[in-house]
Amino acid sequence: MRRFTLEDLARYNGKGGMPAYIAYKGQVYDVSSSFLWQNGRHQVLHEAGTDLTAALDQAPHGEDLLKGFPVVGVLIR
Repeated sequence: MRRFTLEDLARYNGKGGMPAYIAYKGQVYDVSSSFLWQNGRHQVLHEAGTDLTAALDQAPHGEDLLKGFPVVGVLIR
């Protein structure tokens, strides 16, 4: 499984033809297929290419939503 630093993850921001990846609890997910992540942004609040662990813990939906997206790697610090 691929390992991502925060710097690596930042490149996958859904812009300029790059896929949209987000991290949650150490897993990196490819959310590119979701229309909710068009242009690397979700709900004008969240940017692809970032660790969204804290934000998702406060979101109205749970982490089960992420089960529909492929895990492409792990986040390392």
